[in-house]
Amino acid sequence: MRTIDLRGTRPSTTELLALVPRAATDVSAALEPARALIDAVREHGGSALLDQAERFDRVRPPQVRVPADELDAAREALAPEIRDAVERTIERVRAASAAQVPAPERTVLGDGAVVEQRWQPVARVGLYVPGGKAVYPSSVVMNVVPAQAAGVRSIALASPPQAEFGGRVHPTIAGVAALLGITEVYAMGGAGAIGAFAYGVPDLGLEPVQRVTGPGNVFVAAAKRLVQGVTGIDAEAGPTDILVIADDGADADFVAADLVSQAEHDELAASVLVTDSAEFASRVVARLEARAGATKHRERVRQAIDGVQSAVVLVDDLEQATDFANAFGAEHLEIQVRDVDAVLERIENAGAIFVGPYSPVSLGDYAAGSNHVLPTGGQSRYAAGLSAATFLRPQQVVRYDEQALREVAPVIAALSAEEDLPAHGEAVTARFDRP
Repeated sequence: MRTIDLRGTRPSTTELLALVPRAATDVSAALEPARALIDAVREHGGSALLDQAERFDRVRPPQVRVPADELDAAREALAPEIRDAVERTIERVRAASAAQVPAPERTVLGDGAVVEQRWQPVARVGLYVPGGKAVYPSSVVMNVVPAQAAGVRSIALASPPQAEFGGRVHPTIAGVAALLGITEVYAMGGAGAIGAFAYGVPDLGLEPVQRVTGPGNVFVAAAKRLVQGVTGIDAEAGPTDILVIADDGADADFVAADLVSQAEHDELAASVLVTDSAEFASRVVARLEARAGATKHRERVRQAIDGVQSAVVLVDDLEQATDFANAFGAEHLEIQVRDVDAVLERIENAGAIFVGPYSPVSLGDYAAGSNHVLPTGGQSRYAAGLSAATFLRPQQVVRYDEQALREVAPVIAALSAEEDLPAHGEAVTARFDRP
């Protein structure tokens, strides 16, 4: 793992943004291939999705929409320990997601002058669950539960068909979807699936959605970019990342284990340690080497930690560490220092924050109750992770009576005249100038 030594320097925000390690991914390079796949689905519907499955997933599904009896059978076939783990995860995520739904607010600005704030869910969403290197039942939970907590009425779910299962959605994915009460599931993946959600597929009875969420590869990210304006999206998810801020009081093996845990996702995953102790960094690297060599996906892990996106960052102090972390905008930020709250107070940008030695990212991936669909690639500098709020739109309801309108009529008249929009003022005076 390479070293970035910032000791003795105080880079500006601009300089830090140039220094942060990033995976070499370019969503823009995937735009034209993704556009072609989306256009094929718009033109040819379900047959295009079948052709794309055969091309990219090496199998032609028996049908794109998963039959109800297949979903029921998958639910009943879930191994007891998996079903128990999923149900416990659902319970925790549902509780945390419910807390994300704001209560309606009523602001009284005077007699007869009221502005109400309500949070209205979108009516229909499309949730994407990837199925490449691994099966992700936890992603079903993390996408579905917040949508349900927000009050979304219609939920469709897509996941790539699996050659191992005859072109069907992975049975664990289907089973967990059914466990959550999702009856509309499609065996489709990649950019074509995103296009299908955005524009609908009439021959499948697939109606367009108002928002698409869920992680995926670079073509999924490109497709999301292309359909913005037709439908909403959560974010352009890219390779996962973890940044750990640690001082010499942290446990080097804990830190190494957490860095490896994210590196096993993808060869482009970023694992970054920021510390004010070169001696501690050396201990972490030693443990990292040992753990990387012993883990199941050692080749993938090795490529990730040796990649340009991963690094040990040496800083003079924890203040500089937080400056670097805010520039990096981690998807997952761990804080393993003696004074956690002092560091936490300075953190502005992170998808999710894990504090202390016993709050590893793996906890958030599964059982913390938090959501693991988070902004990657520095997007947490301006975007949030998936939550009930993702599926909600704030709406203002204005209730004024005649007297309340009279009181602000001079304000409206003055501003509309200044903006040379006299009809705006006339729309008010018309209510009072009648014979």
